[in-house]
Amino acid sequence: MTLPSPLLGTAPLLSTASGAVEVDINPTLVLMQLGLVTVLMLVLKPMLFDPLLAVFEKREGMVEGTLKEARELDDKAADLKLKLDAELDKVIKVAAEERDKLRSEAARRDAEALAKTRAEVAEILEKGRRELAFEASALEASLRGEVSELSREVASRVLGREVS
Repeated sequence: MTLPSPLLGTAPLLSTASGAVEVDINPTLVLMQLGLVTVLMLVLKPMLFDPLLAVFEKREGMVEGTLKEARELDDKAADLKLKLDAELDKVIKVAAEERDKLRSEAARRDAEALAKTRAEVAEILEKGRRELAFEASALEASLRGEVSELSREVASRVLGREVS
């Protein structure tokens, strides 16, 4: 049995008598296929493969450049964050010192005001005590002068008659 070949015509491919496969290699067909592949490579390489490889390389370069730039920006951001944190720590420290200074100043002023108020209150109390003592001694002197008269009046009311 033979199968038809489109380029070579008919060639025996299978031998039924021996049961083995016969392969017929046509050198013209092989040379034509090698020539066709070579021509396609020579034509397609500069027209398709080289531009495509150039696009891939350019794309890869752009991606690597962008990644490198992103890493640099991350490094700069990290450095700026460290600097910012250091400055913020300094500002917080200065603010804390200023707050402590203002608190101590306020406490000192409060203590002065309290001491001044206590002194004024003590002075007012002392003045009031002196006035009360003066009025008490004046009332005592006044009452001593009236004691004899009041005692006569009380005695006359108790006895019901005039006492001299």
